Amino acid sequence: MRLAAQAASIVRNGGVIVYPTDSCYAVGCHLGDKQAATRLRALRKLDEKHHLTLVCRDLSEVGIYAKVTNSAFRLMKTITPGPYTFILPATSEVPRRLVHPKKRTIGVRIPENPIVASLLDCLGEPLMSTTLQLPGDDMPMTDPYEMRSLLGAHVDLIVDGGYCGLEPTTVIDLTEETYRVVREGKGLVDELLNV
Repeated sequence: MRLAAQAASIVRNGGVIVYPTDSCYAVGCHLGDKQAATRLRALRKLDEKHHLTLVCRDLSEVGIYAKVTNSAFRLMKTITPGPYTFILPATSEVPRRLVHPKKRTIGVRIPENPIVASLLDCLGEPLMSTTLQLPGDDMPMTDPYEMRSLLGAHVDLIVDGGYCGLEPTTVIDLTEETYRVVREGKGLVDELLNV
C-alpha cells in the first residue's frame, strides 16, 4: 500500500509512471496534466489522434467520463474487471485534448490487477494511460530491469510487478447499439458471445 501511495503522489505531482496491468505494462499520468500527457506521448511517439485510455476503478467511475447505455453497461459489468478496453462517447468531464477529435470518444478500462487497484484507490481518480510499447517495437516491454535501463531517465517511477504478459487488451467499440471488436487481444472474444 505504501508503494501505491507513493506512485499516486508522483502522478498527482505531474509524474509519468510505468505500472503492470492484467494484460501488459502500461505508462500513465494524471488525467488533467497536459505536460505529463505530452511526455507520455513523446515516450511512445504518439500523435494527438492516438486514443489514450482512462484506467478506472469501477463502472461508476467509468460513468463519470463516458456515456454508457444499458446494453453497454450489461456487457461491461459481465466482463470487468479484465483485459478489455472499451471505446465509448466521452462526457464533458474528459479534457477536450483527450477526446478523439472527430468522434468525441474515449477509451476506458477496468483492469484486474491488485497493484493497479491499490494505485487507483490511492489516486482517487482514473489514470491516463497507454500500453508500454516503444516506437519500432513489435511487442510491449515486459522486463522491469530493461525498463529501468531504457526508460529510467524518461519516467518518474517504474512499478515492478514481475512479468505480466505481452498481449494487449481486447478493444471493443460500444458507440453503436451493437458492439464491435476493434482488436482481439488478451480478453476472450468468446466471453462476449455469452453476454
